[in-house]
Amino acid sequence: MISPQKTFLAGQSKAQILDFFKSENLPGFRANQVHHWLYKQFTSAPVEMKNIPKNVQTLLNENFITSATRVIETQPAHDGTTKVLLELYDHNTIEAVLIPAPDRMTFCISSQVGCPVRCRFCASGAQGLTRNLTAGEIISQFMTLCKIHGGLPTNLVFMGIGEPLLNFEAVRVTVECLTDPDAFGFSPRRITISTSGITENIYKLAEMDKPFYLALSLHAVNDTTRAKLIPDAYRQPIAEILKACDHFTQQHNRLVTLEYTLIEGVNHSDADARKLAQIAIKLRAKVNVIAYNTVENSPFKCPSVATIHHFCDIVSNAGAILTLRMSKGADQSAACGQLRSRHLSNTTPKEN
Repeated sequence: MISPQKTFLAGQSKAQILDFFKSENLPGFRANQVHHWLYKQFTSAPVEMKNIPKNVQTLLNENFITSATRVIETQPAHDGTTKVLLELYDHNTIEAVLIPAPDRMTFCISSQVGCPVRCRFCASGAQGLTRNLTAGEIISQFMTLCKIHGGLPTNLVFMGIGEPLLNFEAVRVTVECLTDPDAFGFSPRRITISTSGITENIYKLAEMDKPFYLALSLHAVNDTTRAKLIPDAYRQPIAEILKACDHFTQQHNRLVTLEYTLIEGVNHSDADARKLAQIAIKLRAKVNVIAYNTVENSPFKCPSVATIHHFCDIVSNAGAILTLRMSKGADQSAACGQLRSRHLSNTTPKEN
């Protein structure tokens, strides 16, 4: 487990770093140098801070967790998507993804080790929740992707492993750091936070003075169908979730995205399509239809291409704003959680 005596160097503000250096009777310009390495060079490893003396590097290692994430595997796909498996300080693992497009680079990051929601079609919750990530670990994860990419992304989505709004405080601290002009200076308008519908914390997110985007993993237009996909523990009535999303829209005037994964024989009837359009229009939301990325040993399947396009035509013809996302990186276990699940199965001792 993470030592309670130490905090992560990643995520420390300029004032916090300066206070630490003052407490050690070290000059303030050293604090500025460390801050620069963190947020401009994307490293929290003192050994990589070339203009920092060895004794100061040692001091940082002794007082902070400086190696929060380590890349243990990368998997590039033919479409350019790269999935990254990261080992944490306590040897747990998470996934992050770099998703390129002609005019942008999107980072997809995780917020928990595993996921407590355990959507039945999703690999990331198959093992349940191990623990929350700290803000330092989430920030370190972001920094690791920046180093791989060679700079800041165009967009950032909290759509990796975990339910971000069930780790609200760590996510809040993370986005405050990401958008701090003295840190990364990343625009909140380029950040999307996804949720399966944790209504209490959608309201909290709405009260933050940050114009994020909100993405709701809806996946069904009625509570009966949604109960087939999302277990009882964290599933809330659709009407209550949509009410919270409407409040978010009122606060920020930002379009909510309704994420809707099409699953064969479950949620793609013509009636489903018409109802989804009604929900989107009423909420003033846009719909992101996702072709299901088949997970090993899952009973769920992806509908045919013809079925997917038929569904999308009904939604868009009814007047809803719609985008269709076919699976990214499908040739490299790109569905959320697949790479980690494979790693766990390969490292778990087998019983004799």
